[in-house]
Amino acid sequence: MRGIRATGFEIPTPIQVETVPAGVAGRDVLGLAQTGTGKTAAFALPLLDRLLRLRRSGPRALVLAPTRELATQIAEEIRALARFTRVELVTLFGGVPVRGQLGALRRAPEIVVGCPGRVLDLLEQGALRLGGVEALVLDEADHMFDMGFLPDVRRILAALPPRRQNLLFSATMPGEIRRLADDLLEDPHVVELPDAAPVATVDHALVLVDERRKRALLEHVLGREECQTAIVFTRTKHRARRLAEQLDRAGHRAVALQGNMSQGQRDRAMRGFRSRRYDVLVATDIAARGIDVSDVSHVINFDAPSTPEAYTHRIGRTGRAERTGTACTFVTGADRDWVRATERMIGAPIPRRHFSGFEPEAGEEPARPPAPPSGGRAARPGAGRRPRRRGAADRGRGRRRSG
Repeated sequence: MRGIRATGFEIPTPIQVETVPAGVAGRDVLGLAQTGTGKTAAFALPLLDRLLRLRRSGPRALVLAPTRELATQIAEEIRALARFTRVELVTLFGGVPVRGQLGALRRAPEIVVGCPGRVLDLLEQGALRLGGVEALVLDEADHMFDMGFLPDVRRILAALPPRRQNLLFSATMPGEIRRLADDLLEDPHVVELPDAAPVATVDHALVLVDERRKRALLEHVLGREECQTAIVFTRTKHRARRLAEQLDRAGHRAVALQGNMSQGQRDRAMRGFRSRRYDVLVATDIAARGIDVSDVSHVINFDAPSTPEAYTHRIGRTGRAERTGTACTFVTGADRDWVRATERMIGAPIPRRHFSGFEPEAGEEPARPPAPPSGGRAARPGAGRRPRRRGAADRGRGRRRSG
């Protein structure tokens, strides 16, 4: 409780209200919610409660995350919550020398937070022993599937004790994740928050612009008074690096975050963005789910996302922790199919916005928005999804509260 107060938490978020009691009671949990809803504390608090009831050294809780950035942020939040305890934690991910991680493992930490690749490597080397794990967390499970980690995850699961608590969190439920949940979870407490806080607090729109005028429009948006900090998404690593350099030369404090950077460079970029040394972070989708900076005022999709699902993950970088945010997606006539698919997915049209002097030429406008549903409201990602098929992981389904 001292750790909770020290982090500034006062009122639990909906996902925390719905999942913490079940987690503390030792039940398996399936949490379906967008990013930025407070999921880390939703599983970290039950884990810490379990570990503090009976002290024992060695890995007792394993948290798997798809990216290094997300693993680092999860570890930072758990450490903040546990700052007045003696619970030890280690973070395991690739891209950095393994020596420091091996040293940390020799101190027998109770919590292991890591990415599947490095965790599996250390497990197969015998440097990591998971026979004492009492609780497993899979965070951003759908992103692990997108990145091809599910085979590694299943090999890690085979090394865990059969009797343990399992908590699975995901923004979406593709078939592979549903099957994993059915195999993994026993009589789970299921919570689904389709209208999660980041969605309701983000004012999002499509901005129609010619491809050749995108950078000029970007500088115009970044120069507006209400744009305090921004994450700008591009499709390619080269484009992210080049655009960050161009913005920096134009007087914006910009830095890139993309896959060709070393882990040290990525860490420095994120530290600089968090500390406001940089006001603009130009990133590829590798960062779409791994960035948790609560006061980002704008997300700008310089390039339209590759999939409709990526749209909700990108714009979820703003409007976090119930703050408000703005998301703009630059689209051209070449993005018509993506616009149609995304509006079908969210079940509503995305508002169109124009900036004076940057209107597209005739014939460049993407698909017209579909007619809104009866009694329609502004588009909110996640609304209007088809109900998913009930499987083993749906037993006891409903937005219920335990305890």
